[in-house]
Amino acid sequence: MSDAGLPPNWEVRHSNSKNLPYYFNTATKESRWEPPSGTDSEKLKVYMAQHHSAPTFGADGNGVNEGKIRAAHLLVKHKESRRPKSWKEANITRSRDEAMSVILSHEARIRSGETSLGDLATSESDCSSARKRGDLGFFGRGEMQKEFEDAAFALKPGEISGVVETASGLHLIER
Repeated sequence: MSDAGLPPNWEVRHSNSKNLPYYFNTATKESRWEPPSGTDSEKLKVYMAQHHSAPTFGADGNGVNEGKIRAAHLLVKHKESRRPKSWKEANITRSRDEAMSVILSHEARIRSGETSLGDLATSESDCSSARKRGDLGFFGRGEMQKEFEDAAFALKPGEISGVVETASGLHLIER
């Protein structure tokens, strides 16, 4: 196994029930969704992008169930976010302004054609959906935070939103 940047006794395992990677301590048998403290975030990002990224997001954004859409997103959290931690950082300390700067940089790279939202989400999103290229699957009205839902439903398939702010943080959404 290549270096995932985890502290001693920690490894990345795969949950079959959720089809997502998680963190497991072989000594204490503790398991968790967020990386343990002491994790090297940069090494973990590279490791997860290489070993735990999902197939390309290719849905047209139209739901099979009436009234549902499919979307992917890239989330940048900040210290005022509802849960200021993620799969790559046990404690997020960046300010809202710093998070805005980060997400605007991501948006510029996506809009320039340098990269795609899905490719960038794999290593940069603070949501566990990063493992699935940001894919949130199908959802209907009332299933997401209102600001997120309003922005997602306003997009046409293939479109990417501007920055959308919710209690979770700052998002770019692709339908």
